[in-house]
Amino acid sequence: MTRKDATLFGFLLLDAVLLAILELLYLPLYIGSVQFPITAAVAVVTTPLLVAEAGRISRSRRVAGAPLVLWFAVVLVFGVLGPGGDVVLLGSDWRTLLLIAGGALPSAMMLGIVLAKPPR
Repeated sequence: MTRKDATLFGFLLLDAVLLAILELLYLPLYIGSVQFPITAAVAVVTTPLLVAEAGRISRSRRVAGAPLVLWFAVVLVFGVLGPGGDVVLLGSDWRTLLLIAGGALPSAMMLGIVLAKPPR
């Protein structure tokens, strides 16, 4: 991995952390009296893109899967131990399941696609 690729990889990991935090913060969003979990849709789109770009940098499973693992870890840690001791992820809330499934499942499928491609 070249220095340029390593720098890009670092920014991808930073993006994964920032996206996970922002998605958690806006998860309990309401518009009027209606629950509006737009961050789950953001997770569906952005997390697979991070995995695809990491897979373009390196064919290694560790490098390609690092944004997914880091995103998932940040969602779990900050969701349970949230800011000021608040619990953001509620086990019985459908928005929690939607965020985790929306971020993890498409990213895992993208990881499989990236790793199944023949080496260049």
